[in-house]
Amino acid sequence: MSQEQLFKITQDYTPESDQTKNVIADFVGHGNTQTAMATNLQTEPIGVQVVKQESQSISSGAGPQLGSPSEHRGEITIGEALEATALTAGHRPVDYSDAAAIQAAEVRATGRTNIVPGGVAAAAQSAATRNARVPRDEDKTKLGDILSDASAKLPSDKPVTRRDAEGVIGAELRNDPNLCTRPGGVSASVAAAARLNQSNALTNNTNKIN
Repeated sequence: MSQEQLFKITQDYTPESDQTKNVIADFVGHGNTQTAMATNLQTEPIGVQVVKQESQSISSGAGPQLGSPSEHRGEITIGEALEATALTAGHRPVDYSDAAAIQAAEVRATGRTNIVPGGVAAAAQSAATRNARVPRDEDKTKLGDILSDASAKLPSDKPVTRRDAEGVIGAELRNDPNLCTRPGGVSASVAAAARLNQSNALTNNTNKIN
């Protein structure tokens, strides 16, 4: 990803920006998000939820479609979107909703139905579990600690799509006690990347036609 694209994500989708709320609303639809998510709220452990949901998507053909590196040139990958989160929300402690979103992102990036041992999702789950027992925020593991080198921790990666963003947003919503996403967090960055990829693809197609 170019520095210009990374800058656009971190500027347009900061916690203070209304675009963060707008892009999440665009991906989850215009209905009552909290009611819809409450209806589908799961009680299984985070890792089990994410793996079940994402394995169903992958087995139905909705998983990553990996192509040659040339096909992905100029597109923002899932790993890069996670790294953008380290810039927009790196100071925030990792919680269970963050861990769920990161796990959903990793499963979609790798196409695997299991969490990668020692990977970014495993690190996020461990951090969330530890942080839940640590009283002071300053002593907790932050998102920046987990996501600053996310691409290097993924055994494979892919450009972010709208379907990827929907899966990550859903995972974050289901595991937040208030059924909300975190402004400038994992979902916001992945959704922003998906929208940029979609916009760039439309621009490229228009240029080809002309």
